[in-house]
Amino acid sequence: MQLKWVKCRGDVWCPFDSLNLGQVTAHGVYVIWHGGAAPNTVYVGQGNVAVRVGAHRSDTKITRHANKGDLFVTWATVPVSHRDGVERFLADTLSPLEGDQHPDVEPVPVNLPE
Repeated sequence: MQLKWVKCRGDVWCPFDSLNLGQVTAHGVYVIWHGGAAPNTVYVGQGNVAVRVGAHRSDTKITRHANKGDLFVTWATVPVSHRDGVERFLADTLSPLEGDQHPDVEPVPVNLPE
């Protein structure tokens, strides 16, 4: 499955902490990561992107990784029928630092954010 990963104005990755969630209407999968000297995936999830990212902004399990580099987020619209499999694939492939409960389903391969 080919996904269209969202970037913010200027074709840059969206800042996790200052993204205007009021303008995000997507439902699908999302990836949060930190930049810095050794960038790494922090969390992979699914659902209403604005609601989920908003909740993560007050979750210290996520925000504590900002000390390693700026936090970013991207997302892609995915039909509900494929979300579990896409989340499984992303979690298996990106090995997020947080979140150990991903759907126990067959992974659905997708392109990664680039």
